[in-house]
Amino acid sequence: MMRSLTYGLRAWRSKTLAVTLMLCATVALPARAETVHLLALGDSLTQGYGLIEDEGFVPRMRAWLAERGHDVRLVNGGVSGDTTAGGLSRVEWSLTPEIEGMIVALGGNDLLRGLPPETSRANLEGILEVAEAQEIEVLLVGMTAPGNYGPDYKAGFDAIYPELAEQYDTLYFPDFFRGILPEGGTPQDAAGMMQGDGIHPNADGVALIVEAMGPSVEELISRIQSGG
Repeated sequence: MMRSLTYGLRAWRSKTLAVTLMLCATVALPARAETVHLLALGDSLTQGYGLIEDEGFVPRMRAWLAERGHDVRLVNGGVSGDTTAGGLSRVEWSLTPEIEGMIVALGGNDLLRGLPPETSRANLEGILEVAEAQEIEVLLVGMTAPGNYGPDYKAGFDAIYPELAEQYDTLYFPDFFRGILPEGGTPQDAAGMMQGDGIHPNADGVALIVEAMGPSVEELISRIQSGG
């Protein structure tokens, strides 16, 4: 009888110790960070025009962020040929409930069509208003106008992005092509980094663009995780 009681007490103590150790281990484990959900709203530059899927901007940015330990789902919201008006028309339904942050990279097709800067500004402002209403953090990516439309057009267009970023307190990356162009340059200056059309970056160009913009996307993630 005594042997049975002793064995039972030992078994109870062992079980209690095991449970205690398991609870301590659970408490000691770091909390796993939740996935951050981002949308890249853009045109063919975002969509990855002319490239195989893994070489496009969004897959490359996903891989760049993952290599640095970020748990991020980046949705490709790029539509070839889209203007700022197109982005405005689809931003609300593109911002599905789980999206927490947005990279806005639009305006290149506005430039190709020579649309008035005030029109592009109004459309981008509409996109930022939607983001603000839904409490979405934004990284606004600028575009630089070429000089062939004249100095007034260039000054008016180039000012859109930094002014709106300040007005709406968004993060700001000065130029989508910053990674492959000298400041003030045009896509034609990026020898060897562009596809044959002279408009879209090739795979090597995309890699450099991602390297340049990546830290700004990390800052967007940090804003989201810190609650703004």
